[in-house]
Amino acid sequence: MSSPPSLRDFKNKTRLEAFSDGVFAIAITLLVIEIAVPAHAGSHLLSALFGERPIYLAYFIAFMSIGIVWIEHNALTEALERVDAGFLRLNLLLLLLVAFLPYPARVMQEYLSLVDTEHGGERTAVAFFGVVLFLMSLMLIVLGKYAEREGLFGGDAAEERQEERRVTYQLAPSLVFYAVATLLGLIQPYVGLVLYVLIGVYLILPTRTVRRWLRRGRD
Repeated sequence: MSSPPSLRDFKNKTRLEAFSDGVFAIAITLLVIEIAVPAHAGSHLLSALFGERPIYLAYFIAFMSIGIVWIEHNALTEALERVDAGFLRLNLLLLLLVAFLPYPARVMQEYLSLVDTEHGGERTAVAFFGVVLFLMSLMLIVLGKYAEREGLFGGDAAEERQEERRVTYQLAPSLVFYAVATLLGLIQPYVGLVLYVLIGVYLILPTRTVRRWLRRGRD
């Protein structure tokens, strides 16, 4: 049972939002910094750039994944009335994963770019990336559940709690999809990559807006 609001050490959410946005921005910037320029390509630069397709794909997936987590995290924190010490610590775990994502993205870029992949390193790299995506989505759901359980949305917060439910219902299927994509990545890495892209498209779509469009179309 949660403690009465008057006896709990609530925090202002402003610093949490500012710190979190900074981590998201740095993580996305690191994705770009890690992309290497083709060396000594000379007149073959165009073909060398075209040959870096796996790197561009990995960058796109990682960028979209961090962007989606930021969108959902922003929606969740906007709905909060306050935060407590537990929420701050759970939020740090989410940010730990966000800040870590450029590393598995880099591993995936490197191994998908190798010509000799007979040892299956690209499979492990794609699965490694998928595990981090799975954990990020899981932590978002945990944050929403914790906020609802501890009353961080406030006493008169029906709309805010609807936001938490929206986050849960949209992200919960992605946990299954990420798990499936990760397992398939161990068998066929490019199938896993395609699934990561499809999951990203599903998550980035504004579901309420899409429903309104569909209702208008039926009317």
